[in-house]
Amino acid sequence: MESKLERRMFLGFIYIHILHHASEHPIYGSWMIEELQEHGYTMSAGTLYPLLHSMEDEGLLVSEKNVVAGKQRKNYTITSFGKEMLAKSQQKLKELVGEV
Repeated sequence: MESKLERRMFLGFIYIHILHHASEHPIYGSWMIEELQEHGYTMSAGTLYPLLHSMEDEGLLVSEKNVVAGKQRKNYTITSFGKEMLAKSQQKLKELVGEV
């Protein structure tokens, strides 16, 4: 991210983006970093992984460890609370886009 201000401004969008993809299929950190980069969000692993852990602590995501190609990978999926918050966020986002 370019600055602390930009990070604060876009953090909600990043949360929504993560929840959206986690509702479609399990996600993992390096894939999410690449996905966010495709939408103009430059995040390091040192920024994204603490965010994913926070989202898990907040009850939005749940993780499961798997072994892929001999390496351990943590996959995240959305929880029922995460789905509820995603739906609320999508509604608020629609209202905002309609206004601005």
